[in-house]
Amino acid sequence: MNNKSTIQEFILVGLSSSPEYQLTIFWGFSFLYLAALVGNFLFILTIGTCSKLHTPMYFLLVNLSITNMICISVTAPKLLQTTLAHRKTISFSGCVTQVYLFLWALCTEIMLLSFMAFDRYSAICRPLQYPVIMKKEVCVVMVTGVWVTGMVNSAVHTGLVLQLSFCDSNIINHFFCDLPPLLALSCSDISINETMAYAAAAVFTMGSCVLTLISYMFILAAIFRIRSTEGKKKAFSTCSSHLLVVSFYFSTIIYTYIKPASSYSLEEDKVVAILYSVVTPVLNPLIYSLRNKDVKEALRNLRYRFLLRLTIEKWL
Repeated sequence: MNNKSTIQEFILVGLSSSPEYQLTIFWGFSFLYLAALVGNFLFILTIGTCSKLHTPMYFLLVNLSITNMICISVTAPKLLQTTLAHRKTISFSGCVTQVYLFLWALCTEIMLLSFMAFDRYSAICRPLQYPVIMKKEVCVVMVTGVWVTGMVNSAVHTGLVLQLSFCDSNIINHFFCDLPPLLALSCSDISINETMAYAAAAVFTMGSCVLTLISYMFILAAIFRIRSTEGKKKAFSTCSSHLLVVSFYFSTIIYTYIKPASSYSLEEDKVVAILYSVVTPVLNPLIYSLRNKDVKEALRNLRYRFLLRLTIEKWL
């Protein structure tokens, strides 16, 4: 599809135009970006090296960590570059690429979270059928379908963006090329874009949210039927981390993508975008690690093997 735009590049305003805040923003987001990459990579390495964690839930968590790294890698490097640069520009093709990759990671992560809720439902409410419901082949097909669906959804939105005209202002009051600020900037009719955005929000975001809520309704009902207090605590501990992540993530996504571009609030949406594009990738590995005994044990074993290897190499 050929783009109708006469604009060849956009200017990203970023988080602040005040020079005194630029270094603070740069070092702050550099730390968050590094923390997200190290945390998620370490989480993936821990799961990969511990056979005890080779279960469907942790397989889904590995894919969640991958989407987290993609999501923050799409937004943070350009933010860091434009923070210190004199010309805070991004090419039209670079902007469209950001939209495509970010929406792909976003849609994939949303669906992964709902399937993780279904996995917990199967483990707690259908323990005897769980090995059949969540067997290896089913998990592989499920995750492959999630990535492909996210790719197709992102391609549709990106293709529609390429049909728009951007002939007036080229200033994006955001720190990356997200879909809402880009639509708000267009001088074309964006009714089709908004309709598809609402459809995607209804099918993926709201659909995944409903599936997650239904799963947890059954999970809570099953937990309340457990007689022992210890059994209730153990069952709830397996879901509390995921429920915390889901509540935080879905609320910010729904706030951003469910409303029309005409009601787009520049400063508010930048803050919310930081929460789901930067903060969430940092928090996810921490939440799933610190609240999980198996992961903490695997991390200790990984650290022990690493220190043992260093000691042997030193003596040799």
